[in-house]
Amino acid sequence: MCSMPASAGRHWDGSSRITRHHRPVQIAGNSPSRLLRAGQSGRCRQCGNRIDLYQRADQRPIALHPAELATTHVPESCRWHLSSGIAFPHGDGSPWCRIPHVVLCPRRTPLCRPGPRLEAIRRQLAIHTRRLTDTGAFTPSPPPTSSEATDIDTDSPSRPVVQMLLCRYLAEQAVEHIRCVAQTRHRHRCAQPVLTPTNPAGAWRLLPTGPHRAQLTLRDALMAVYDLGHLPYSEQLRWRAQCCPQHAATAYAADLAVAEWQPFDPLLHAAHIRTRPPQPPARQLRGR
Repeated sequence: MCSMPASAGRHWDGSSRITRHHRPVQIAGNSPSRLLRAGQSGRCRQCGNRIDLYQRADQRPIALHPAELATTHVPESCRWHLSSGIAFPHGDGSPWCRIPHVVLCPRRTPLCRPGPRLEAIRRQLAIHTRRLTDTGAFTPSPPPTSSEATDIDTDSPSRPVVQMLLCRYLAEQAVEHIRCVAQTRHRHRCAQPVLTPTNPAGAWRLLPTGPHRAQLTLRDALMAVYDLGHLPYSEQLRWRAQCCPQHAATAYAADLAVAEWQPFDPLLHAAHIRTRPPQPPARQLRGR
């Protein structure tokens, strides 16, 4: 018995030899969002349930519940819809909508009056949080400690206030540790920092707090702000997009993470207000 020779296009068992090459993913130049949807699902730090991260029209991030809900079950003030990867805070005329996770999070106070359907979802998420906690798969984030509250007295703020584009933002980490959010050719997040020695940097300044809702308590207070307002407009846009100079110059570079800026609020972020700018490192004396 002689075996039949395998054809050039197939293996010995008859399976195809054709290998499909993955097409590179690029962001269109006219796209309003540079954020790739792949890998943008996360877990709520408060309850451990799954969330989907999106960008708003002002590039601020928002966590939405991963499932769509009927608009009849969601109050009008809590309805969101997606268009071209951007989340908008209103309905789009369809019978379905998305809802922010903070409305359903069992460890937070709902922003609107939930109906029976939303209350049922909150109970389901609470049960899931309890199961994750009992099995050790999730540990709720601890409340701010006294050491975090006194971070304003240290010389290296872990979460500085940054001013750019005539707005103030609270950073998630120190200025020198802010990392680029763009995707590399190897489909990993870029490891380069936003602050580079070859580009002009900001300056620490003592500026008025300028509160909108706390004028009675913080009217005359001064705070240390990492000011980028003197930089060119293109540099401030690069910082706002949280990109290194190389990826900021690439129009089709996609983002693998959401920019981590939070709009600064003097009341909500009072623990991170510091009244003295960090001191530069002392120069070493020659001959010692």
